[in-house]
Amino acid sequence: MTSFVEWDFLTEFVEKAFMAYGIPEADAKICADVLLQSDKKGIESHGVNRFKPIYIDRIKDGIQNPVTEFEIVRETPTTAVVDGHDGMGQVIAHRSMQMAIDKAKKYGMGMVAVRNSTHFGIAGYYTDMAADAGCIGMAGTNARPSIAPTFSVQNKLGTNPLTVSFPTDEAFPFSLDCATSIIQRGKIELYEREGKDTPAGTVIAHDGSVMTDSPTILKALQSGEAALAPLGGIGEDLSGYKGYGYATIVEVLSSALQQGNFLSMLSGIGESGEKIKFHLGHFFIAIDTEAFMGLESFKKTTGDIMRELRAAEKAPGAERIYTAGEKEYLIWQKRQKTGLPVSEPVQKELIAIRDDAGLTDYRFPFEQ
Repeated sequence: MTSFVEWDFLTEFVEKAFMAYGIPEADAKICADVLLQSDKKGIESHGVNRFKPIYIDRIKDGIQNPVTEFEIVRETPTTAVVDGHDGMGQVIAHRSMQMAIDKAKKYGMGMVAVRNSTHFGIAGYYTDMAADAGCIGMAGTNARPSIAPTFSVQNKLGTNPLTVSFPTDEAFPFSLDCATSIIQRGKIELYEREGKDTPAGTVIAHDGSVMTDSPTILKALQSGEAALAPLGGIGEDLSGYKGYGYATIVEVLSSALQQGNFLSMLSGIGESGEKIKFHLGHFFIAIDTEAFMGLESFKKTTGDIMRELRAAEKAPGAERIYTAGEKEYLIWQKRQKTGLPVSEPVQKELIAIRDDAGLTDYRFPFEQ
């Protein structure tokens, strides 16, 4: 049964749990904020749903370092290359986007390329950082192989989000944060937890057939016997080559500038089948709107575009039209009052983390 957990309690618990596994306090606060911002926006595939399997378990397995060594390998006034030494991806990404913003505020534009990092949560967190600073924000990351190139059945590319945020004169920024595959691995993990099938046409088996059983898909993705379809779908009929192309752009920007790992190198599986570090790559771009015609004029024009789009003639039966970032804003307006809905599988994981970390002072409402 789903139970609601109050935000302040959950934030404190997540911070303390991260610290219990060796993450310094300041870094733990960043990691917790990124994780819970996802849930606040309703992006549950990247929130506490992934707390244990993606972060805690990887630290315990020794394939992710709790203490982050942030090394600047090369730097110019407007660019930088960073080596994250397989530390906490949220910390690496937060510092890298802040570097890009600082450079943009001084020189108009800034870009930071990262190598040897780990999963950093939702990319929109970092592009929203730029938007909050009056900049256009762009970010992307490569990931373990999941997407098959058009006309292939082999998973080569990661889900590779290409993410953009704009400041607007509304209560929320324009924020487009989505994978370059039709569906993300995290969404399939959520379907598995909820006992649901994965929609047909989003995953292709090695023999070319369509797969829908979520647990089977996750195992097949791990073994290389299945792949996600790129945006647009399988083949060219619905322009799957477009998603394939955008995923490739993100792959290049997440590896070539910083001379990092790419494609099959990112599997996280060693030659003998053992778990190894992922060595992910990211990129972060900030463009200061003041360097053009000014922040306020940019926000007004961008807001006007959003409002005109939402005022377009609605399709029969449609209640309203949304622009990117609006649904997430509306979900937060509700959830800040109700707390986070936590499913039974995630409840068990939170209890397991608490008990393993020795955080005996914390008792969840679903244990009453």
